[in-house]
Amino acid sequence: MRSLIGSHDLLLVTLDTLRYDVAADLAARGRTPTLVRALPGGRWERRHSPASFTYASHHAFFAGFLPTPVEPGRHERLYAAEFPGSETSGPDTWVFNAPDLPTALSDVGYHTVCLGGVGFFNRRSPLGGVLPGLFTEAHWEPEFGVTSPTCLDAQLDRLGEVLARVPAGRPLFTFLNVAAMHQPNRHHLPGAEADDLASHAAALEYVDGRMGRLFALATGRRRPVFTIVCSDHGTAYGEDGHTGHRIGHDVVWTVPYAHFTLHPGEW
Repeated sequence: MRSLIGSHDLLLVTLDTLRYDVAADLAARGRTPTLVRALPGGRWERRHSPASFTYASHHAFFAGFLPTPVEPGRHERLYAAEFPGSETSGPDTWVFNAPDLPTALSDVGYHTVCLGGVGFFNRRSPLGGVLPGLFTEAHWEPEFGVTSPTCLDAQLDRLGEVLARVPAGRPLFTFLNVAAMHQPNRHHLPGAEADDLASHAAALEYVDGRMGRLFALATGRRRPVFTIVCSDHGTAYGEDGHTGHRIGHDVVWTVPYAHFTLHPGEW
């Protein structure tokens, strides 16, 4: 990633609460064709999240601790805040002297934009203002949130407005937190009366149907876009008696991850 800073726009998409098993199953069965087209080899990488709920995971992500590959070893990180004794920064790691990624990118000339989804980005309380407060500009409205069946459509409408204002010569970092898979997600499955794995999967299919528009918007500035798409944590639907997340269960800790470069004209 070190060699990309300045020449590439950056896009970080967190598919909030998306379970690895659901993402991998839908990809294998052809139910998420847009994501499969973008994923290296058409498959999600299985990784472990650094935390079990949104607030903690995103603090880790912005400090350089993205989901960790499940295979044993010291895995070189894409980017990292300077930290004495770090053993996972290598020759390709972009190491920055700032407390978080948005601040570091702003320091080197990037315009940074946050499009929040779940409540930790809603700026309705001091806590809800911490993560969006890291960015040059941040956006949230109820239509972006968990109760909206068209949350990603609304976010992309706003992204289109934002992109029109950013000078073409200035590099851009866009962060997008997608709320569709987070409970309540039953509104994505007609007739569903409760959230379950089927409605979680239906929410991902809804998101997949909008990812082509996201990628087209991101590459419309005629610059290559280094892109990271991952989940921040999974969630339980009755496994071993558990419901929800912020617990130490495998369905919560195991998440889908991918990074790749989008090129103008591909989408």
